Amino acid sequence: MSETKSVRPGEEIDIAHLSEYLKDQLVTMGGEIDVEQFPAGSSNLTYLIRFDTAEFVLRRPPFGNTVKTAHDMKREFDVLSKLSAVYRTAPKPLLFCADRSVIGDEFYLMERRNGLIVRGSIANANASAKAKSALETSQDFRTEVCRSFVQNLADLHALDYKAAGLGNLGKPEGYARRQVEGWTKRYFAAKTHEHAHLESANKWLNENIPAESGASLIHNDYKFDNIMLDPEDLTRINAVLDWEMVTVGDPLMDLGTALGYWMSADAGEDMLNATFNPRLLMENVSRQELAEMYAAASGRDVSNILFYYVFGTFKIAAICQQIYARYVKGFTRDKRFADFDKFVAALGSIAWDAIRRKSL
Repeated sequence: MSETKSVRPGEEIDIAHLSEYLKDQLVTMGGEIDVEQFPAGSSNLTYLIRFDTAEFVLRRPPFGNTVKTAHDMKREFDVLSKLSAVYRTAPKPLLFCADRSVIGDEFYLMERRNGLIVRGSIANANASAKAKSALETSQDFRTEVCRSFVQNLADLHALDYKAAGLGNLGKPEGYARRQVEGWTKRYFAAKTHEHAHLESANKWLNENIPAESGASLIHNDYKFDNIMLDPEDLTRINAVLDWEMVTVGDPLMDLGTALGYWMSADAGEDMLNATFNPRLLMENVSRQELAEMYAAASGRDVSNILFYYVFGTFKIAAICQQIYARYVKGFTRDKRFADFDKFVAALGSIAWDAIRRKSL
């Protein structure tokens, strides 16, 4: 389950002000407010807000955010307001607060979805005994869980985003080039160490940008760590979380990011054992198989998937670098981020190795 814990030091919010504000906005709410934190995220901060038996989720930007275009709570709220009406797995937002005096920044409140997030070993997950046994013993079942994961992404890409009122969300023309150039700038702006393989991969990306393969609504951070599964049926997705980077763009860039999170045995034990990785699935289903599942589900040509995979890997490394830079500068005291420079280095080697062997 997506378990909550006490709020981390330095990430506390003003409970008294929040309680006063929410009781004014949600007039049916009474009693004392209780606040806990969902500890697994590494970008926007997510809290569980509880009034008696009613539960909500609050999202706010990270402390010390210096990226002006990131962590736009109003944009995320507006997108989910429209998307949740047409995409079953998108949680419904309830209210947006632009008054920074309440908790120190903008935030929004949304419904709480419940389900299983598979991180690390399935043995530690609260899946039903039947589902856990099937996942641990059946290759066919593991494949079906992954197929559902991929199908859900293809379903998002198939949505009529214009009919959903999201036609102005992004600019699909030139999307791939803007993404490569944009993440290149973000990486170097946050750079703290030399990472030769990563920067070589970045150079290759800038020299091999393809034309767009199409335009779709894309999540931009689609991975098992952002997916809630039904504990009784792991092939059913209850929710997709963390929509902060959603836009309209090339769907293969979205697939590339999903593949970038998918580690293989040659990534090394540290990457396979990262707490946000579903190791059991990664060891039994390959990136190439995921790409082929997507091609079958979407009808799209994935013959140039190497570029998109390398881009996804570089983007994830750049995100890790931004988070690590925040830690180094003291904007967060979350000890999870102290070793993120190692992830940056490892992802650089993974990307460069894929380029050299010309395959996933």
